[in-house]
Amino acid sequence: MVGKTNLGVALVTGASSGIGQAAAERLADAGYTVFGTSRRAAYTGQRSFEMLTLDVTSDESVAAVVNEVIRRAGRIDLLVNNAGFGVAPAGAEESSIEQARSIFDTNFFGVVRMTRAVVPYMRHQGSGRIVNIGSVLGFLPMPYGALYAATKHAIEGYSESLDHELRTWGIRVSVIEPAYTKTPFDANFLEPDAKLDAYREARAVVSNRVNEVMATAAEPRVVADVVLKAAVAARPRLRYTAGALAGRLQLLRRFMPAGLVDAALRKDLRLGMIPSPRSGKPVLQK
Repeated sequence: MVGKTNLGVALVTGASSGIGQAAAERLADAGYTVFGTSRRAAYTGQRSFEMLTLDVTSDESVAAVVNEVIRRAGRIDLLVNNAGFGVAPAGAEESSIEQARSIFDTNFFGVVRMTRAVVPYMRHQGSGRIVNIGSVLGFLPMPYGALYAATKHAIEGYSESLDHELRTWGIRVSVIEPAYTKTPFDANFLEPDAKLDAYREARAVVSNRVNEVMATAAEPRVVADVVLKAAVAARPRLRYTAGALAGRLQLLRRFMPAGLVDAALRKDLRLGMIPSPRSGKPVLQK
């Protein structure tokens, strides 16, 4: 176990609750000086880390927070990009272009903004770690979650390229891939803004299944432990799954024939229970 030593300065986005809060607390307990961020006004209650107000969709807000951390701490050794949101289970065409842009602006371009603001300081230091919170949906997309999965795929590709580029300056990049996790994030999905009656049955079936699985989902601390592992590893890996389910899904994706993975995913989500638009009877959708 990592001792209570000075491990440097960490900046964690989306740290007001859920995975971000758990990660910030775990890092602070391990010995990091942690600055957490949230879009809302900084929380003033008792925490093991300080909160700053940040909107990752704003260039000005990102620059102001990074400059504030540098002014007060002199450096940033670890950036944890966690801020993000999802759309409730729905067909891909049930979100407008504006909503699609919105989720990418936070989930992906928020990561890009934060990275661009922090990397110059890490290059000057000659060291640093960037840990991006991805998802198993970044390598195994689920039906009726297309936009969220797309943002997580984007993070996967961006992170891998970035890791190649930055290791020359002693900076490494890792992606954490959790499965279902008990967080307020899941309780506050954004509703699709262009709902169609054609997807009503599918939305209900998939939403019910997701709610069932969430009842036994992993706690945020499971992900937080993996964030710390990636942050302090002497030879960090590019990808880390978080939790038993995520590990199993990674193995299935890697070694199981694609057709069997596809069938298993659809069976688990109970897509065969959705009535056919032609007959009105449930059919097994292959």
